[in-house]
Formats: sequence, C-alpha cells, structure tokens
Amino acid sequence: MSRPELQAPPELYYGDTEAKKYTNNTRVQTIQADMTYRALELLNLPEDQPAFLLDIGCGSGLSGEILDEEGYHWVGVDVAPSMLEVALEREVEGDLFLQDIGQGFGFRPGSFDGAISISVIQWLLNAETSHPTSSPPHRLTRFFTTLHSALRNPSRAVLQFYPTSDDQIQLITSIAQKAGFGGGVVIDYPNSKKARKVFLCLFVGSGGAQQVPKGLEGEEEIESGRAKFEARRERSGKKRDKKRKSIKDKDWILKKKELYRKRGKESVPNDSKYTGRKRRTVF
Repeated sequence: MSRPELQAPPELYYGDTEAKKYTNNTRVQTIQADMTYRALELLNLPEDQPAFLLDIGCGSGLSGEILDEEGYHWVGVDVAPSMLEVALEREVEGDLFLQDIGQGFGFRPGSFDGAISISVIQWLLNAETSHPTSSPPHRLTRFFTTLHSALRNPSRAVLQFYPTSDDQIQLITSIAQKAGFGGGVVIDYPNSKKARKVFLCLFVGSGGAQQVPKGLEGEEEIESGRAKFEARRERSGKKRDKKRKSIKDKDWILKKKELYRKRGKESVPNDSKYTGRKRRTVF
C-alpha cells in the first residue's frame, strides 16, 4: 500500500471513517505518544515553567494529550475537518483551528514559545494542482516564513516527518534556513528500518547559535527507546497524580464550562456556589 500522502490530500484522506480509525488505533496512539515525547525532549523547554505551544497538524489531539499531561497550553491547527471534529468530541484542552499550513499562518509575531509537528510536513511535498502557488517549494516557503514569525525569540520548533529521499530532506532544510531558522536534521536510529525517525530541529533568534542535538543510537533501538519513553511516562505520571488530587476544584470546573460554551456545546450546567465542592453521600 502506498503512503497516505501519495493517495489523496489530507483533508480528503482523513474523512470521518479514517479519522476515527486513526484515533482509535492503539499502535498509532503508542507511536504518536513516543514521537511527541521525543519532540518535547528536543524542544528543550525550561523545566517547571509554563509554555504556549503550537501543535502543527494536531489531528484528533493525540499529541495534544501529551502536551496537556506535561502541563503546557497549546493551540492546534489541522487541514482535515473530520480530524478536528474527533478532537472536539474527545474534548481536548487546546484551542483548534482549521488551517492549511501550506498557505501559512496568521498568528501575531512571537505568539508561541515553541512548536511541534508529528508526521505532517511530508504532506507539503506533493503538488495538488499545476498552479505555481501549489508547488512544494512555494508551500514550504509560506509555511516556514510564517512559522518563524509566529515563534518568539529565542525558541525552537521540532518537526518529525517521513521523507522518501535525501533530496526531500535537503529541500525542506534549505527552505527553512532561507526563512531565517537555524538548526538542522536529527535522525534517531539511522541504521534501523523500523525505528528510524527524522526530526527537523529548528532554532529562532539567539537559539540559532545552539548545537543541533544528536540523534539516538543503539543496536536494540526499539526496545531501549520504548523503555526510555515508558520511564518518562512513569515519572510524568507521578507528577500528574499529584496534580489530579485537586484537579476538580472550582477554577478548573469553571474553566471547563467556559470552554464548552465557547465551542457551542449545549446543556452546560449553570455555575453555582457549590461548584467544585465534594458531594456528601446521604444514606
């Protein structure tokens, strides 16, 4: 079977059926989580500090859930309406935008502290029409130029993608550099067909002088990588347990209700003085 990006544009390929199938696939969930954790590792954000992140090609919110777990605020963009509909049904925390990233972003300069993208930018390498604005170089230029503007100085963007050749890596990297980014390509487990992953680690501003991180290596890359991610999940899980002891306080509930109202959800309960209080069971 050919790769998804070679079969149809993403907004058509990920229709209602495929969007739900993708989201409910446990293997996809595991891979998406692992790559999101790795992207955050390469993003190298300061510990215990809030950050506002852009999730490029957020889909149904699988990567967004990891951002939530790690305590980040985020905005997600995706071109597939069905994917965003599934994200809304799953009540993800981030704000969602329907956006063709090949046309660029409209965010104010310096809006985000960083950006991640999982398995997305290879879709920009296919021209959907013969019009010059549909060509991969043009769409990549619009993407990287507006992304660079949307990120604060200094910051990073980490984009995981699936190239089919070294020429594609060179094209993407050169256009990113012309847009003002520093950084380069990070390849995890380059000698493995199954575990090999390609990340574009980009720097903005003074971050551009930083050294590009080294890719992961090892003979048993799948097992060791999985163990590493599981250990990280265990550590973050302990942090989440601490947070969840008081997660349903008044402020949290009011925030949730306001989010639902903005999204047009019906039957949101009215606020009351009892909001957030523990219920007592009466026998």
